[in-house]
Amino acid sequence: MPAQVQASTARDTVPAPPPARGEHTHGEAAVPVPAPRRTVQRNSVRGQILDALRAALVGGDLAPGEVYSAPVLGERFGVSATPVREAMQQLAIEGAVEVVPNRGFRVTERSARELGELAEVRALIEVPVMLRLARTVPAARWCELRPLAEATAMAAAGGDLARYAEADRAFHGAVLGLSGNQQLVQVADDLHRRSQWPLVSGPVHGRRADLVADAAEHMALLEALVAQDLGVVQSLVREHFAGSGSSPSGV
Repeated sequence: MPAQVQASTARDTVPAPPPARGEHTHGEAAVPVPAPRRTVQRNSVRGQILDALRAALVGGDLAPGEVYSAPVLGERFGVSATPVREAMQQLAIEGAVEVVPNRGFRVTERSARELGELAEVRALIEVPVMLRLARTVPAARWCELRPLAEATAMAAAGGDLARYAEADRAFHGAVLGLSGNQQLVQVADDLHRRSQWPLVSGPVHGRRADLVADAAEHMALLEALVAQDLGVVQSLVREHFAGSGSSPSGV
């Protein structure tokens, strides 16, 4: 046998090294990998449903004490029951609803005492931080938050409870965010959200005056922070939280 053929044969008989981990040859079946786009779309749908359910809770479209099933809500939002059920599970973790086996989810009923307790805890956390920030944050930084305070005033004027709830949390979150403590911001936002649902029953227009008054406190507080008037800041902050326990908006 010619040397060239022998060499070729020798090469052909040498076992090929095993494929690197995660690789495959043409003779192997490739392991199917889920398409990232589908995962993103599912998470996006779940997030949109979660936002819609939160707005419905705050706005009173989902009544306290009532039981809602995932399939029925799915039909309402034009999606399957799966993203609704996933969103409801998140709301159950947040305390907005409770699971009713074989039926669905019951919207939690908040008592005045519970709302007062949440307001007290929020005050214990946020008031000292706001007073510290009032002494250390320059006026220019407070001026940057003016659009957020104005957003709460606009939502209040329109009587839009869901929009006001989001704007209110955005304002408080931005204020606390100046502390640089993201754990603080996250804990405070969770308490704030829990205090917002479900709201006291009643017509939306009956609560508009309370929203307007609360938004006005935001504007006044921001003006005092810009002016670095610590006395006014302390008074406004304490009054703001003192009233939040009985406020229908939970702010």
